[in-house]
Amino acid sequence: MEKKDFYQVLGVPKTAAKKEIDKAFRKLARKHHPDVNPGNKKAEEKFKEIAEAHDVLSDEQKRKNYDEFGQDALRAGFDPEASRRYRSWHSSSEQPTWEDFGGEAEGRSYSFEDLFGGVFSRSGGRTGRRRPQSGNDLESRLSLDFIEAIKGVTTRISLNRLQPCSVCGASGLDPGVTGDTCPECQGTGQANVGDGPVKFMRACPRCSGSGRINQKPCTACRGLGQLEETEQLSVTIPPGVDNGSKVRVTGKGEPGQHGGPPGNLYLIIEINPHPLITRKGDDLYLQVPITLFEAVAGGTVTVPTPSGQVNLKIPRGAQSGQRLRLKGKGVKNPKTQTTGDFYAEIMIKAPPVTDEQTLGLLKDTEALYETHPRAHLHL
Repeated sequence: MEKKDFYQVLGVPKTAAKKEIDKAFRKLARKHHPDVNPGNKKAEEKFKEIAEAHDVLSDEQKRKNYDEFGQDALRAGFDPEASRRYRSWHSSSEQPTWEDFGGEAEGRSYSFEDLFGGVFSRSGGRTGRRRPQSGNDLESRLSLDFIEAIKGVTTRISLNRLQPCSVCGASGLDPGVTGDTCPECQGTGQANVGDGPVKFMRACPRCSGSGRINQKPCTACRGLGQLEETEQLSVTIPPGVDNGSKVRVTGKGEPGQHGGPPGNLYLIIEINPHPLITRKGDDLYLQVPITLFEAVAGGTVTVPTPSGQVNLKIPRGAQSGQRLRLKGKGVKNPKTQTTGDFYAEIMIKAPPVTDEQTLGLLKDTEALYETHPRAHLHL
């Protein structure tokens, strides 16, 4: 992952308040937005960079993790507590024990739940197998451009996730160190629990169910049995997703255990704001400036929508704030498959007049008002 200083990207100090961060983002977004710089790839990349920086620094928890762990905090499935424990272990001079790694060899130790699931025998020998367990689901945030979210997009993402360690076969043990036979369980990996005619078995507490002692953790995975690997994925985002929407990528979560299926990856959608268009539900809103003449005489103007340019008819006597609807030009709802509307809000823009003759002509138009425009303003 490319190393970036998100504070430098937005041009704010590390002590900046959220209002300062939002203000800096809006200023840069207006300057670098792709709609303002059509065809400019450099501006598009810059916009994505500032949007990513704003996404992290405007979120209290994300910013806290980023300040503590840097870019590592942005990886899918990142666990701050686990990272703190590993950092503490790595900085200490003590020799790690097997318990420090929190791992256990596959098929070598069992919980009491496993015992009552069929892992016991009358003879004291190990029978049965550990039940398959599905892998955990993962969540990752995906930032999308406003128009991409409306129209849908296929994009590539880099996913950092755990995979079984190929060096030790996911056992977490150094394959080059065989160790010694555990004297407690005589190498069986199991110890008897309780008295009576039926002997319930559990993992030997001395060897953690491995049957061996004096073993060492795998140097490749540090005894965890898993390694983090980066995978490039192509994902398709359906049209109409909104902020907070979840898109499932099947089978791309954490790996399963004991033959269980992997979990799923859920992409949580975060949409970058558009400098001109706002969204409310499935409807879109755009302020459309018109001239004084167009407002009085009416006419036809061209309006940009996500589905292309549309001719909009301005009625005679149009007023600022008046909304004209373009039916079916809004957002297609991915669940109901219905499409919202596009609302053009009229904004009359006065010309920059400075000469006295033109000002005099405009003053004469005040006689055209049947009632004064502010006659209704009273408390």
